[in-house]
Amino acid sequence: MKLFRIGRAPTVSLEEATRRAAALDLGAPVSIRVNARARRLLLRIDASARQVELVLPHGVPPEHGLKFLDAHRGWIASRLEALPMPVPFVEGAIVPVFGVPHRICRDSDPAAPPVAIFDGEIRVRGAPEHVARRVRDHLVRLARHELSGRARLYAAQIGKPVAGVAVRDTKSRWGSCSSTGSLSFSWRLVLAPETVVDYVVAHEVAHLVEMNHGPRFWKLVRTMTPDSATPRAWLKRHRTQLLSYG
Repeated sequence: MKLFRIGRAPTVSLEEATRRAAALDLGAPVSIRVNARARRLLLRIDASARQVELVLPHGVPPEHGLKFLDAHRGWIASRLEALPMPVPFVEGAIVPVFGVPHRICRDSDPAAPPVAIFDGEIRVRGAPEHVARRVRDHLVRLARHELSGRARLYAAQIGKPVAGVAVRDTKSRWGSCSSTGSLSFSWRLVLAPETVVDYVVAHEVAHLVEMNHGPRFWKLVRTMTPDSATPRAWLKRHRTQLLSYG
């Protein structure tokens, strides 16, 4: 992630800036947007979309962003090169389920369920063109079931109700907790080892009591998952890998 302080200059439209950014040939599509809360230029790599994202503070001319992109070609190239190769949900692909590798296989039995996970395989019934959608839908349902169940168990330990549990495909956060007691998680957590899943769930449940990351918050997290440092490090190390599936 790169930050850059800038001044003011004549401006072009975002549409024109996006066209000029494409002409820079940075090795990936470039998305340019304005964020009124940003105070500096922000440059980052969207690992899931495999694109470069440039965020401009309100009132900052897009030209400055284009110069910033051009000046940081090396940084962009190194980050793109470090991204793991995408792993589409196709027959033969190896996909982790709770951290355990499973191979996607097609099942020709018409009586078989649409998707079944067992013996190191994700068995999918139907034509090849349906495999990706069915695998993803099944993993999302599995994530919803597992994350909801674990959240309510942890919440019961600390005597707090859970208003609801949602599962989404978030790109920057593995989980969140609203002020109303609703929890939200990335479905991709179902790909991570169970210790990592438990840590993220406990982390968000702890926010039902402490809406901050102060000492009392971390003490509460440790009562539910004593070793929080290891799964936190795992998530940081494997973030882009989890985003590469599907």
